[in-house]
Amino acid sequence: MAMDGYRGFLGLLVSALLVGFLSVIFTLIWVLHYREGLGWDGRAPEFNWHPVLAVTGFIFIQGIAIIVYRLPWTWKCSKLLMKSIHAGLHFVAAILAIISLVAVFDFHNTLKIPNMYSLHSWIGLTAVILFMSQLLLGFFIFLLPWAPLSLRAFLMPLHTYSGLVIFGTVIATALMGVTEKLIFALKTPGYDTFPPEGVFANTLGLLILVFGALVFWIVTRPQWKRPKEPASLRLQPNGGTPEGVEGSMAINFGNTDKSDSELNNEAAARKRNVALDESGQKSTM
Repeated sequence: MAMDGYRGFLGLLVSALLVGFLSVIFTLIWVLHYREGLGWDGRAPEFNWHPVLAVTGFIFIQGIAIIVYRLPWTWKCSKLLMKSIHAGLHFVAAILAIISLVAVFDFHNTLKIPNMYSLHSWIGLTAVILFMSQLLLGFFIFLLPWAPLSLRAFLMPLHTYSGLVIFGTVIATALMGVTEKLIFALKTPGYDTFPPEGVFANTLGLLILVFGALVFWIVTRPQWKRPKEPASLRLQPNGGTPEGVEGSMAINFGNTDKSDSELNNEAAARKRNVALDESGQKSTM
């Protein structure tokens, strides 16, 4: 099963992974070099876990979980396996997101700073709630073999759309959080004087934005979508692959192998040529 634009997909995939990894590295450099490092004592180092875990789990790992179905070398794997990987990555992202929230709330409560007053906190908490709801819905409806196929088919477009909306909301929340932190933290020199930390954190924000754009582009290209499984596979409770079917779903990225239709056409042409030769010989005799 061929994939259109395989080289383009591979280039975008490598670019997305590289930019996402750089976002995590930049976040660590930001808190370790420009801020006060990492700790868990109710002070600033504990707060710094919030951006680190949010970018690592809620953005980078969630982005990988979204595009995992688009990896063509996994198309021959069973749907249940890919569902488990998809859900497992989202579960890891959820754990890191929860720890990041605990860190920021504990930091605020220790220093008597009000909670939930900024737009960043409102949208961020909304994104976490929606993400958890999406995770639970996906687990009980799509991963476990209880829900009927009609319900899965009805909810799948909503599940896909909601996942992208939540991912975009998380990226917007992260950009607001970076700006908010710089405005509060940079006093002398001020944020408006282009200090090194401000420029560095702004670059981090651009990396996060580019990563999100690449993920959105990869998952919205119809030619890179995982092929639909045959009816015999869709009737399986978890989309498992019966024996003898995986071989028919092997991926062919080149043009060296001919399709069945081409082989059938060639065979028919040979038969016609033989018939013509025989008729010609009979007319000559």
